[in-house]
Amino acid sequence: MRISRFFMPVLRDAPSEAEIVSHRLMLRAGMIRQSSSGIYSWLPMGLKVLNNISQIVREEQDKAGAVELLMPTIQSADLWRESERYEAYGAEMLRIKDRHGREMLYGPTNEELITTLFRDGAHSYRDVPCTLYHVQWKFRDEIRPRFGVMRGREFLMKDAYSFDLTKEDAKKSFNRMFVAYLRTFERLGLTAIPMQAETGPIGGDLSYEFIILAKTGESEVFCHKDLLDLKAPENVNYDSDLEPVMAPWLEKYAATEDVHDADRFASEVPRDKQISARGIEVGQVFLFGDKYNEPMKCAVQGPDGKLTTLQSGSYGIGVSRLVGAIIEASHDEAGIIWPQSIAPFKIGLLNLKVGDKDTDAACESLYEQLQSMGQTVLYDDSKERAGGKFKTMDLIGLPWQIIAGPRSVKAGKVELKNRASGEATELGLDEVINFFVTKSTDSPSTGTGRKSTES
Repeated sequence: MRISRFFMPVLRDAPSEAEIVSHRLMLRAGMIRQSSSGIYSWLPMGLKVLNNISQIVREEQDKAGAVELLMPTIQSADLWRESERYEAYGAEMLRIKDRHGREMLYGPTNEELITTLFRDGAHSYRDVPCTLYHVQWKFRDEIRPRFGVMRGREFLMKDAYSFDLTKEDAKKSFNRMFVAYLRTFERLGLTAIPMQAETGPIGGDLSYEFIILAKTGESEVFCHKDLLDLKAPENVNYDSDLEPVMAPWLEKYAATEDVHDADRFASEVPRDKQISARGIEVGQVFLFGDKYNEPMKCAVQGPDGKLTTLQSGSYGIGVSRLVGAIIEASHDEAGIIWPQSIAPFKIGLLNLKVGDKDTDAACESLYEQLQSMGQTVLYDDSKERAGGKFKTMDLIGLPWQIIAGPRSVKAGKVELKNRASGEATELGLDEVINFFVTKSTDSPSTGTGRKSTES
């Protein structure tokens, strides 16, 4: 993509309304613009990142055996009355009426709707286990929207819902999603710690929040320091017993402030291993049994011919929130440092002398060759001064920069810079192409930085 044809309204100065670094950088990098309080338009750069995150989330859900569908944003209030949650949910739910006076709502979550869909479509024990998921926009009328996409009113979520015949089978489905979440956040370049948490309005008796430690976190969390060093498994057999895979995360203390046990924390965790910090929730898993299935009569015929109420869980990932959370975890004083797996473009190509015949020719050749190789390239073909181009590229945080100016091109070379490390080297034109042929640009060792110097 050529910058001259791209819509990327960057800001040189930090917006006064932005309280945290991710909000500031998303506005400055031309990723989002506020439409109304807590509601944002996603501009092309932001949408590319959002779609890349969604793709990774989908891939890991599919690997875990979940099946994608799509549910509407508007739901009938009657469904929520059936589950007895309509009056209990609170003012965060946006309640509306259609032209016929029917009570509707903008869905803040989908337990009722998915339960109805499965109830009407599944009849035999042979239809379970089944886990369904969708990626959809939601609305919660936050009393005080703040921190940009981190706490907005409209947000993109991945929701999954499992249906099983027995409690034992439901726990297995829960475990599959737990491990899928570990893998998802690892691929996104994040250290997300599963912590025991309250179930809240979703309900049930088992829940974990996946938390990123950050100064701008909404709540206080407590955990064992060794959890920061754990790595998600690369190859998972989701049909096997996953308890041993989960064990390293569950054996050490980790809890949100709502369920924190100070005495247990002090006795189980050595003082030099105790972490008390702020955290950002990026996902949560729940096991709630028959909480919705019982009142909504979601049951199937069991092997014995008797009607059996199903057991369920729900599993959410805040896709749009992840964009802000990743920036909080990966930036420096110059701007964003995108993990390569979700970067809007892998390479930024800077032409430092637009109009110079040789420099133009070299950049055009590199641009064509890299694109033909499947690399995503943002080509700065603008007539802005070199200093401005450098600042823009560092601000938007693309993993690699190829810098071409008249002097280097005359010598048959360009500069290759890694955004995460800041390391730069001169390479011949052919060497640059070979670099991207032989080196995987999705490798964490080539620029998935977890670097944060601004709070």
